[in-house]
This record gives sequence, C-alpha cells and structure tokens, in this order.
Amino acid sequence: MASHTSTLFSSSSPTFAHSSSHRLHHSPSLSTLSFSRPIKTKPNNLSLRCSVSIEKEVPETERPFTFLRDSDEPSHSSVRSRFETMIRSVQDSVCEAIESVEKGPKFKEDVWSRPGGGGGISRVLQDGNVFEKAGVNVSVVYGVMPPEAYRAAKGGSASDQKPGPVPFFAAGVSSVLHPKNPFAPTLHFNYRYFETDAPKDVPGAPRQWWFGGGTDFTPAYIFEEDVKHFHSIQKQACDKFDPSFYPRFKKWCDDYFYIKHRDERRGLGGIFFDDLNDYDQEMLLSFATECANSVVPAYIPIVEKRKDTEFTEQHKAWQQLRRGRYVEFNLVYDRGTTFGLKTGGRIESILVSLPLSARWEYDHKPEEGTEEWKLLDACINPKEWI
Repeated sequence: MASHTSTLFSSSSPTFAHSSSHRLHHSPSLSTLSFSRPIKTKPNNLSLRCSVSIEKEVPETERPFTFLRDSDEPSHSSVRSRFETMIRSVQDSVCEAIESVEKGPKFKEDVWSRPGGGGGISRVLQDGNVFEKAGVNVSVVYGVMPPEAYRAAKGGSASDQKPGPVPFFAAGVSSVLHPKNPFAPTLHFNYRYFETDAPKDVPGAPRQWWFGGGTDFTPAYIFEEDVKHFHSIQKQACDKFDPSFYPRFKKWCDDYFYIKHRDERRGLGGIFFDDLNDYDQEMLLSFATECANSVVPAYIPIVEKRKDTEFTEQHKAWQQLRRGRYVEFNLVYDRGTTFGLKTGGRIESILVSLPLSARWEYDHKPEEGTEEWKLLDACINPKEWI
C-alpha cells in the first residue's frame, strides 16, 4: 500500500504503481507505475516512471457517486465502471468486517479528487482494540505516460512507430491490516485494473489493458490450521476459473514478496498475479472480483480466533522483528511505495502500509526448533500448505 496512485500500480507487475496496496497504489494505492517487462531504451526505468503525468489530488468533503470522468459515466457497463463499483464495494465490506471485530473504533476517511478526473477514498483505523493499524484505500487515476512507457506496456516490441504521450486509466483497491496480538496475522491485498488509450498522433492504435493483484498472509507465528484455511480460500477462488491459477499465482506470490538481502520471504504467501490480459476480459474481471471478495472469509475468522490469545513480551518482541521485515520489504522492494517516495506522492498515503511500531535487533537468530525458528524457516523455504 502506498499512495493513491500507488494502489493502482503497486506490488509488482507491468502496471503502474503510483505509490502503494501495491502497481497502482495511492493511499493504499494508486501512485506507482512499474513494469515487469524490461524496457530496452536509454532512459532508466525510474526516469520513465517519473515522467508519468498525474494531477495532484484535491481534498473533498463528500464521496462522489463515481470518480470516472463525465465521458466515461454513460458507459455503466464498461469495465472501468464495473471495476470501480467492485473496488468500492470491497472497501466497504472489508471496513465493515474490521469495525465489527473492533467493536467501537471506526475508520477515519479522507476523500480526494483530481481536477481532470479521478480520485480516491483513503480509510485508516489506528490503535484500535484489535488492530494496530488498518488501511483500506481505493483509487481511480487518469494520467499520461511517455512513449517509452507505452512501448514497454505493449511488450517492448520493436517498431519504427514513435507515438506521442499516451493517456492511461488505472483503478485499484489496496489494504494492509496489522493486528496488535502477535498471534493474529498481518494481511495485505491489492487488486487493480489498467488501460491505455491510443496515442493521439497514432489514430486507431490498439488499447492495452491488464489486471493485477493478490492477497498474502504474514503471521509472526504459524498455526497450520490458519495457514491452510487462508490458502484453501485462495485456491477455491482460483479454481472457479482455472485449476492452474492457484499453483501458478502461489509461486508468483512467493517469488515477489522476497526480501533479497535477507534471503527470505516476507510471510507465508498467498496468491499474486500481474499483467494478466491473455484471457477473456470478462473472465478476468470476474476473477479479480472473486479474489477481492474472498478476503473477508479468508482472514476475519483467523483474527477472531487469535485476537484474545494471551502472549508474553517475548512473543511481542518477535512480532516486532517480523514487522521490521515488513518495513524493509516495503521501503526497499515494493514498487508502489518506492515510486511514491521518489515522485513526491502524498506521504501519509504512501506509508499507510507500515506498522505503528517495529524492531531491529543486532544479529538476531531464533533458536532452532522454536516456534520463531519454524516461522523463519517457512519464510526461507516456502511450503505447499494445501
């Protein structure tokens, strides 16, 4: 999760991460533009991303019916419109579930828009009864990318064609949920949709589009029944569309949330996919919707079960060390977060994914065979949980 634009472009993929949940991420997420394909041009990737043009957000006092531009609104059946409806519904359902667990504390909401169209809703619950910090954000972004970025989005195919700036649209929902109890796991999810319009000086050029996202599970302690429950729900969502999805996207998740300098994963995985456009668009929209709607049944029962478990200072210290790993990944490797920081995005939205507190101990190594060691071993050596 990161900035509003980051929601759309976050967490790896040829989507744009404007900062954050993840390629589009702003306020959990729409603020980053990143590409998984290599860009074979002289400018480096950062210079390409920094040249992407996105208007600054303007605070609003009320939520609009839609963040789509007037030119998009008549097409209520369009993918843009239906994806926005989906991510706003998911934001509502996740926030309602979190507030139900909290039994009192509520989310603080910030609404923002952009003069030329687009905007987002950022919701954060901090220092609650159960959650240390919970952020759930949606973003809808219109912007313009340079020709190099357009060629990258098309796959870097060689061509004498030199299109001018290319308009793009991105929308996404992104969330990171950090419970207080060290036996209750952290959860992150992000789902996004991206489109380019034809360059203005290349009439008739094909529109490019893709979907991306995922849901991943980051506990400090392993309860095998919890991990199996979480992965089973992810597999059920995938199997409704293609039995190859879960094993493929589970591996993709393990590979993406990898802290290279530690040689370990951030957590125990889940599913992750990006740059998906080689299936029917309607099917992928339904798939992204199914995955996003699986968040509550996959996660909330685990939190309910673990939130009141007694713990010691040692348990809490280990949770804080694992939170330190979360911080390291997000600040060093998460594409949405790093892009937002380098391009001047809204800092509160970019860093909403970080926990309230974390810990770093010099040369800390858990004793082999302990519960802490078992978690670390699973992060170093990903397992098949189901």
